[in-house]
Amino acid sequence: MGSSVRIERWSQDDLDLLRRANAPEMMDHLGGPETEEKLAVRHARYVGMTDPAAGRMYRIVRADGSGPDPDPDPDPEPVGTIGYWERQWQGGTVYETGWAVLSAFQGLGVASAAARAVAAEAAEHGRNRYLHAFPKTDHPGSNGVCRKAGFVLMAECDFEYPPGHKIRTNDWRLDLSALNPLSPLSSLSSLSPDADRSERR
Repeated sequence: MGSSVRIERWSQDDLDLLRRANAPEMMDHLGGPETEEKLAVRHARYVGMTDPAAGRMYRIVRADGSGPDPDPDPDPEPVGTIGYWERQWQGGTVYETGWAVLSAFQGLGVASAAARAVAAEAAEHGRNRYLHAFPKTDHPGSNGVCRKAGFVLMAECDFEYPPGHKIRTNDWRLDLSALNPLSPLSSLSSLSPDADRSERR
C-alpha cells in the first residue's frame, strides 16, 4: 500500500514523538532504548539543526489520513521521524539519512515516501552530492525502504552504533544531483565520485 506523507521541521513540541519512537521494539536493532537524559540531549540537537546545508530533522506526518485509524484532521498526529546530516565517508563529505516510523504505521509505505521527501529537501538546500543510508544487513524492512526510495546498493560495511555495539550494514547511496536540475549539485553529475570528493575537501 502506498502512503502520502509530508515532513515538517523538528520543533520544541516533538520531544514526545521522540519518546514514542524510543520504544523497545523500535530500538532493538540499534542497541536498545535510550535514557530520558539522552533523549533530551538528542531532542535539543535536533531543534538546533537550523542550517539546511548541514542537515535537518523532521517529523513525518500523514497527508492522506492513511493508516490503521484514518484521521481526516488536516493537522494529524506525527507518525515518525526522519532527517539528514553530514558525515565523513570514504575520504569525502556526504549526507546520511535515518528514520523511525511508529509501529502502528509500519508496512504502509510511510518510510519510503518520507525518504523520498527528505532526499528532495537535501537536494534543494544541501551542498553534498550523495545521500547515504546504512541499515543493518539483516533488517529487510529498512533495506526495502532504501530500494523503494531509489537508493543504489553500494557495498556492505561495519559500524559501531551505538559506541561499543558493532553492526554489519549495507551502504545505500542516492545521487541528489539527479533530483533537482536547478540545484548547483546538478553540475556535479558529470564528475566521477573521486573528482567530487576532492573538490569538497
